Amino acid sequence: MDLLLKTAFALSAGLLMTRAFKYTIGRKGIMLPDVTSFLIAGIIVGPYVLGGMGLGFTGANELGAVNILSSIALGFIAFDIGSEFRAAGLKEMGKTALFIGIFQAVAATVLVDIALIALSMKLGADVLPLPAAITLGAIASATAPAATLMVVRQFKATGPVTDLLLPIVALDDAAGLVIFAVSMGIAQAMTGGAINLVSIVINPIVEITCSLILGALMGYILTMLEKLFFSNSNRLSMTIAFVMMTISLSSREIYVGQVKIAFSSLLVCMTLGTVFCNMCEYSEDIMKRSERWSAPLYAVFFVLSGARLELSVLRDGSIMLIGIVYILVRCLGKYLGASISSTAMHCSENVKKYLGITLFPQAGVALGMVVSAQSLGNEMGGLIRNIILFSVLVYEIVGPMLTRMALTAAEEIEQKQPEFVNRARFKK
Repeated sequence: MDLLLKTAFALSAGLLMTRAFKYTIGRKGIMLPDVTSFLIAGIIVGPYVLGGMGLGFTGANELGAVNILSSIALGFIAFDIGSEFRAAGLKEMGKTALFIGIFQAVAATVLVDIALIALSMKLGADVLPLPAAITLGAIASATAPAATLMVVRQFKATGPVTDLLLPIVALDDAAGLVIFAVSMGIAQAMTGGAINLVSIVINPIVEITCSLILGALMGYILTMLEKLFFSNSNRLSMTIAFVMMTISLSSREIYVGQVKIAFSSLLVCMTLGTVFCNMCEYSEDIMKRSERWSAPLYAVFFVLSGARLELSVLRDGSIMLIGIVYILVRCLGKYLGASISSTAMHCSENVKKYLGITLFPQAGVALGMVVSAQSLGNEMGGLIRNIILFSVLVYEIVGPMLTRMALTAAEEIEQKQPEFVNRARFKK
């Protein structure tokens, strides 16, 4: 099968899996997020199941060839999250979201660092080197915005926890960049290099600043161009073109001496969405139309994410041990960090209890950090990659379900999906 046919097959498999789960598990009153269905479908059409028979994606080369779809989808996901930062909402919860977002990211990093450094001393530096432990702690700060947004949108979650969740997930990107840059600088120094203040301090600040400036500039230009059209359909087309253009521009890197001028694609697209939705009078209608247009793109993104999950890491006992410690301690750090910081900000009891659970999912941003961690060397970089791949396998399958359960417990999601409620009424 050619790549276009395989991609269409993957999308169809993902959508059919959501129906299969609804007609089996859903009838028992258990609501699984569509994200989980898409990821499981991805595993099935990936190299370890149908791909091995020549009926799906056979390996990394084919998946890499359709990577542009994932990049576009992730850009639109970030754009959608940015649209949640409307001025009225920021005035209400801006300081709260900022404090909780930074505190929980730092808490997860500190606890994972402590646990993995202790494990390194127990297992030995040949199994888990200290630089790798410190780097993994930094990666623990990142949260997956894609899975979180998908669950919120699918179940139409509304309430205090949801209102804080989306801004905090967005802030995670900026906080994670700084934490990761500092930790990587320390790890590189421990592997024999000197501490480089440019890479630890200046480069992350430049990246965040440039990302905010580029996103704001693109948002302003898009708002001005939308005024030239009289049809919201044409305005939507212009919006789609601009998001794609922004994704492309944010992939550029320029070196000025040791200083790297680079951009975070997620942060740029989030800023684009924020500026656009606060400046453009047509933004509300355009965003509603965008949700309908981007739905199949999101489905493809998660199916392809499932196909990329490396099941081979399950064969290595030491990877699984380190991965389990990483997963459990990171979850503890996210939960305690969110609970302590929300208590300090005098948030409601539901926010204190359930916000941390919704921050468990981890994927895209963490995998991007893994690429940078390859600079520590093939052996150490490979170790970090396998541990994160194992954790992503668990987080991506279990994380969305925990997010749904937490939002349901916080009474921000209805107990039954509208589909089943309407069907019951029809039968009566």
